[in-house]
Amino acid sequence: MNSRKKLLIITASNGENLKLAKRFVSLGKELNTNPELIDLTSLDLALFSPQKHSELGIPSKIESLERQMLSNPYWVICSPEYNGSIPPVLTNAIAWLSVQDNNFRKLFNGRPIAMASCSGGGCMELLITLRIQLTHLGAQVVGRQLASNNKSPAKDESIKDILQRLIQMKYLEL
Repeated sequence: MNSRKKLLIITASNGENLKLAKRFVSLGKELNTNPELIDLTSLDLALFSPQKHSELGIPSKIESLERQMLSNPYWVICSPEYNGSIPPVLTNAIAWLSVQDNNFRKLFNGRPIAMASCSGGGCMELLITLRIQLTHLGAQVVGRQLASNNKSPAKDESIKDILQRLIQMKYLEL
């Protein structure tokens, strides 16, 4: 039996936040987790709109992403701050994921999620906005978050602490 906890690291950038996500993967392995990495920028999703949804249905990439997310009870989201908020690629993915089922909270409800950011600014607007959205969707968001930039890079000790807090939480399958 594999006792390693399944962990999904989601990045909403192919730049500095992808590098940060890869550090979460590496340090997660040291903490006896089984991490997977998904780069939302590589999915090339159509822009969500009710019209696109009725025309296309659910894109196969979203169905695949949902299966991957459902199979990993713990998530870390590494995202840059865009214009003081959540980047479009992350908002778009969440919008598509929320129409998969009549219960738009299904995927997020009771799920432990940690947040991290590497941005040119302070990251705080992103982290506050993302926390509000994830909480609205029913997630259990780890109290500690990671805000980093070139002047204040993420420390391995901080990443490990966030991961330890995350994997100690219980996924509330509601």
